[in-house]
Amino acid sequence: MNSKKLFVIILALLLVLGSVLGLSLYSKIFKGNTVEEGYLYIPTGSNFEEVENLIRPFLKRVKPFVLVAEKLNYPEAVKPGKYKISKGMSNFELVKMLRSGNQTMVNLSFNNQDTFEKLAGRISQQIEADSISLLKAFSDNVFINEAEFTPETAIGMYIPNSYEFYWNTSAEDFRDKMLNEHNKFWDASRLEKSKKLNLTKNEVITLASIVQKETATVNERPVVAKLYLNRLASDWPLQADPTIIFALKAKSGNDMVIKRVFSKDLQIDSPYNTYKNTGLPPGPISMPDISSIEAVLNPANHDYYYMCASVTTFGTHEFAKTLEQHNKNAAKYQKWLNKKGVNR
Repeated sequence: MNSKKLFVIILALLLVLGSVLGLSLYSKIFKGNTVEEGYLYIPTGSNFEEVENLIRPFLKRVKPFVLVAEKLNYPEAVKPGKYKISKGMSNFELVKMLRSGNQTMVNLSFNNQDTFEKLAGRISQQIEADSISLLKAFSDNVFINEAEFTPETAIGMYIPNSYEFYWNTSAEDFRDKMLNEHNKFWDASRLEKSKKLNLTKNEVITLASIVQKETATVNERPVVAKLYLNRLASDWPLQADPTIIFALKAKSGNDMVIKRVFSKDLQIDSPYNTYKNTGLPPGPISMPDISSIEAVLNPANHDYYYMCASVTTFGTHEFAKTLEQHNKNAAKYQKWLNKKGVNR
C-alpha cells in the first residue's frame, strides 16, 4: 500500500473517530438525562458532592452530569434553593438552571394561629428555616420595638394569607417581608377607616381577633364586629368568651379544647378578662384573617348589644338589643348545652 492510500485511510479513520467522539460528547451535554420529575432541595451551605448525592435519583447517568457541571464550573457556584426538575432535561439545561439559581418559588400559606410557636411550626414546614430560628426572629424585642409593636401585639403583624417565598428564605428575611406585607395591607383607605372608628391599626387587629374566634361564619362577622364596637362606644365591657378561653389556656399552659365557659371562669385574674376589664385586651388572642379585619373596618349597621350562640342555626348567633331578650336566648342555649352534656 502506497503512502497516499495509507494517508487517506488514516484520515478517514480519524474522521470517523472524531464523529463518534463528537456524538458521544454531544450526547453527554445535550441529550436528555433526567428520568424523574420533581423538586430538588439544596440546603444552604451545600457543596457539589452533596448536590451530586441529592440529584442522583433524578438522573439516568451521573458521570455525564458531573462532567458537564465541572466544565461549566458549577462546583464553585452551588446555590441553595428549590429547583423544579422536569423529565428529559439535558445535563446542560440542568446545570445551567442550578448554576443560575433559577429557583421555583414556594406558595407559602398560614391560617389563624394563636401563638408564635404554632406559626413557627407552620412556616418551618414550607421553607428551609427551622422553627427555632423562626421563633427567635418573631420574638426579637429590638425588631418588635422598631416595627412599633409590643410583645402582646406583635402576633398581629402576620396576616393569614398566601405569599410567595424562596425556599431558602432565612427566618429574619421571612419576618421582614411579613412586616412589608403588613404595611402594604394597611393602605391609606384602611388607615382612614381605622381612624374613623377611633382605633389604631393594632387595636383593629385585636378586636378582629376576637371577632374571628367568636364566629366562623364569615358573613356574620360584620354584625359581631359592630356589636363589640357598640359596647366599646358605650364604655361597656366586651364580655367576650373567647378572651376568657385565651386567658384560661395561658394560665394553664395547656392548649386544651374549651367549648363552654362557666361563671367561675369569669373571675380569672388576667388583663384578657373582658368581663372584669373594660376596653380592649392588651393584644390579639390570635391572628385574625382578612375577613375579620375587614369586618371591623366595615361593620354592619345595627343597635345590638347582646349575642348568644344559636341552637337552631348552628354556627351563627342570636342577637338582641335588650337584656331581657338576651336572657331568653341564653336560657335556650344553656338548656341545649346541658342536654348535650357539654361540660367543658
